[in-house]
Amino acid sequence: MKVHYINILLFALPLNILLTLYHEHSKNEPHTTPRHTQKITITRLLCECELYARANYDNDPQMKKVMDNFNKQTQQRFQEYDDRMVEKRKQCKEKCDKEIEKIILKDKLEKQMAEQFATLRTDIQSDDIPTCVCKKSVADKVEEGCLRCAQNLGGILAPSSGVLAGIAEGALILWKPLALDAAKATALAEATDLATKAGIDAVVSKLKQLFDLFRTDKFTFDLSPIVTSSTYKDGTALLKSAKEVLGNSCTIPGTRSDYSFCTTAIKLPSDYNVGNFGKIGSDAFEKTLESQTTALTDAKVGVVNITYGGCQTAIIASIVAIVVIVLIMVIIYLILRYRRKKKMKKKLQYIKLLEE
Repeated sequence: MKVHYINILLFALPLNILLTLYHEHSKNEPHTTPRHTQKITITRLLCECELYARANYDNDPQMKKVMDNFNKQTQQRFQEYDDRMVEKRKQCKEKCDKEIEKIILKDKLEKQMAEQFATLRTDIQSDDIPTCVCKKSVADKVEEGCLRCAQNLGGILAPSSGVLAGIAEGALILWKPLALDAAKATALAEATDLATKAGIDAVVSKLKQLFDLFRTDKFTFDLSPIVTSSTYKDGTALLKSAKEVLGNSCTIPGTRSDYSFCTTAIKLPSDYNVGNFGKIGSDAFEKTLESQTTALTDAKVGVVNITYGGCQTAIIASIVAIVVIVLIMVIIYLILRYRRKKKMKKKLQYIKLLEE
């Protein structure tokens, strides 16, 4: 503060000298002196001036203005300086308080560590490490559970999944030939039924043609009931059945001759002879059996192949899924095992440090 006052006084001295010289100089300028006034030369020496007289400050308005501005600026600078000093003191106090707190906390921790180390046994052996009982955290428990799961999956699930997949694949391979044989047998049975029906329909159709041919005669008879699954291919059986059905009805009453229907159907060798209808039924049976057997066999075998392919896809997909799950669990197991080893290594280093 003394330094500032000294600077103010040193600044006021040259300022006072300059203002005094300026005032004297302005009085002697020609544009400020009236022309009718006689010019008077005034010579003053610096030593004759009272530099520190109060009249030089009180009577000069410009000097008053300058001094007022100077005082205002000086007060403003002092105020700013005081504000800065207050802020700096506050910051320094906060910093010092933090440092003191750190030092106190450090001393407290060192004291606690020293007390704990004093109570520890220094004769710890490496064999005693596994017998150390510690309270496990939730993370450690989860880690151990994952380790057990990964070990079980890697040691049990992976081999068992391979065995099960092999069993399923072997069963599927054994099933396919049996399924194909069963499909072919089923197709043949269905084709036989369809061919039998086709043969019976062909013979019945021929008998209806025979019936329609003699519809206008006095005597005609529907022989469709004689056609069965056992007689439709056998002409002799058909002829015998027709004779048994017709019996004595074929003879015209009062004569020894037969009706034309009976003659055509039983006795004469013509296209409408019932004995020739067996070949018609046999041809229809063979033709239908061949076509239906091929079609039904292809359909049944196709279903078996589709089923086999779907089962194979399902088995392969399940194997791939199991392998992916096992790989993920093995990766997790390796990561957790690495972390476990790292923790054990740190514990061993800590124990060695205590022993030293």
